[in-house]
Amino acid sequence: MRLTYFQQAKESFIAGHQHPINQALHHMANLLVFIGIGLLFVDWRLTLICGILTQIFAIGGHILFEKNEPAFKQYPGIVILVSISWSLGNWFGLRQLFQQTKQQSN
Repeated sequence: MRLTYFQQAKESFIAGHQHPINQALHHMANLLVFIGIGLLFVDWRLTLICGILTQIFAIGGHILFEKNEPAFKQYPGIVILVSISWSLGNWFGLRQLFQQTKQQSN
């Protein structure tokens, strides 16, 4: 049951993140999550700044580019794992960049 819920959340997440700039902003936000965790051992205030920036990037992408509501409203909690899974699966946006570069060179 949980796997199905995760898959549904992931499908909803992907459907709501089609604009390339919004995708890039979400990849940066997810990268900031890991940076923020690492900075927790240096200075908690830097972690707080990273946390705030993640929300600015993610919500800003929806407001400015996607023109839809964040997936967090429909799938609270699990969407964080879905988002990180999505970024890891796309190598934080590098996979799409490599594919675009490859298509342009052909």
